[in-house]
Amino acid sequence: VQLQASGGGMVQAGGSLRLSCAASGRTISTISMGWFRQAPGREREFVGVTSWSGGTTYYADSVKGRFTISRDNAKNTVYLQMNSLNPEDTAVYICAASFSRFTIAPMKSPESYAYWGQGTLVTVSS
Repeated sequence: VQLQASGGGMVQAGGSLRLSCAASGRTISTISMGWFRQAPGREREFVGVTSWSGGTTYYADSVKGRFTISRDNAKNTVYLQMNSLNPEDTAVYICAASFSRFTIAPMKSPESYAYWGQGTLVTVSS
């Protein structure tokens, strides 16, 4: 599976962005899809994950209520809608695909993901 994230950019605090993660090489309709982020000098951080159907999603506490993951399996694409952005959200956002069992603890770990995209940079100015 090849993953390509897009939609990043610069936005002012309080603004919104929608990121896309387009998959190719195989269908993602049976795969859990997650979003992570990595700020300069920091470890990769779990943002959220959606089950293969989109029926279940988990989010990090830091983004809960502000970010929403959705997916369009017909388009082989996953989205991350980010609202009420703040400077602490500045990072490279990376999508990933997991074949692991969809349970919350493992889904928060990068080790559960087999495929990774290259990421898209989001910069939030104050």
